Amino acid sequence: MVADRRGWLPCLLAGAVFIVGMTGTTLPTPLYPLYQDEFGFSELTVTVVYAVYAFGVIGALLLAGNASDAVGRRPTLYGGLGFAAASALCFLFADGLPWLYAGRLLSGLSAGLFTGAATAYVMDLAPPGGGSRATLVATAANMGGLGCGPLLAGVLAEYAPEPLLLPFAVHLALVALSAVLLLGLPETVRERQPWGAVRPQRPALPMQVRPVFVPAAIASFAGFALFGVFTSISPAFLSRSLQVDSHAVSGLVVALAFFASIAGQLGVSRFGVARSLPLGCAVLFAGLSFLAGALVASLLVLVVLAAVIGGVGQGLSFRAALSAVATGAPVEQRAAVISALFVVAYTGISIPVIGVGALSEPLGLEEAGLVFTGCMVLLVASATAYLLGRTGRR
Repeated sequence: MVADRRGWLPCLLAGAVFIVGMTGTTLPTPLYPLYQDEFGFSELTVTVVYAVYAFGVIGALLLAGNASDAVGRRPTLYGGLGFAAASALCFLFADGLPWLYAGRLLSGLSAGLFTGAATAYVMDLAPPGGGSRATLVATAANMGGLGCGPLLAGVLAEYAPEPLLLPFAVHLALVALSAVLLLGLPETVRERQPWGAVRPQRPALPMQVRPVFVPAAIASFAGFALFGVFTSISPAFLSRSLQVDSHAVSGLVVALAFFASIAGQLGVSRFGVARSLPLGCAVLFAGLSFLAGALVASLLVLVVLAAVIGGVGQGLSFRAALSAVATGAPVEQRAAVISALFVVAYTGISIPVIGVGALSEPLGLEEAGLVFTGCMVLLVASATAYLLGRTGRR
């Protein structure tokens, strides 16, 4: 038992570094209403600030998606921690909108380096035969970190001084601790290349992984789109439509979606990868229905249900998608293939978010949310039908 725990320790420590890296990416979420009051910008600007992060992620994945396969996992993660620290500093010194754009872009670059590299690193460090559990550690660390961001910022903003400064100072300290922790972990890439080997690359997939990539990408796009819109507009909706003025409550509601995703990921072991993909989409459909009900009825309980049920659906579909893609990819190209999946996922975060922000100006926040919900219901229903049909043909 002790030997087993020691065998998993490097994997779990890498997961802890992953959590810290992803925490910074959602840290500003419950603080957007405060920034609106401070700098005086619109809902469209909020969604653009949020989406700049996604563009940073996609840019990093396309420009350096093979970085950890080439130069090693640890150097790539140190680069991600460096961007995370720079992002925190931008928010600490922010005195206008350009600082927010810069901070979100740097945060996106950090996440872009982390997603593929940290996921592959966690799986590399797992003991023999622990691939399935390692996938759970990686996806749970990813979603757990995303959930810790709004929860940490919301609690500090509500109960501690300097709500626009302290959350980023705390995260900066955690980044420094993670850098020290990473020193004690081994490098898992044996044939490392110089940084010049890291070049921009078009999303390309090995032939053997393409049959599983299409359904995995559909499920990932749908789940991340729901998360993107929920995390970008829910603080404003809670404050203005439901009169929920507590930053801690706002951060908790957003965090529930990410923590529920972890619970959904646990279900993949029970239902299996093939069934979890369409089942996850079906649960996402239910979560979207509750979100539509919340927008119409303005009830907090429906917002919470939308967060929890939508999060479970996203977790089911996302872990199944990642497992299918990671298992089907050649080991030497695993990080690059995982990065390609995240390009699709973060496209789902960015485009719908900006669309909701643009529609909120002429229609209002609730109506724009309903338009998004309707479009996503059609997408998820189509994805579910496609996945069920593909499963039936096997």
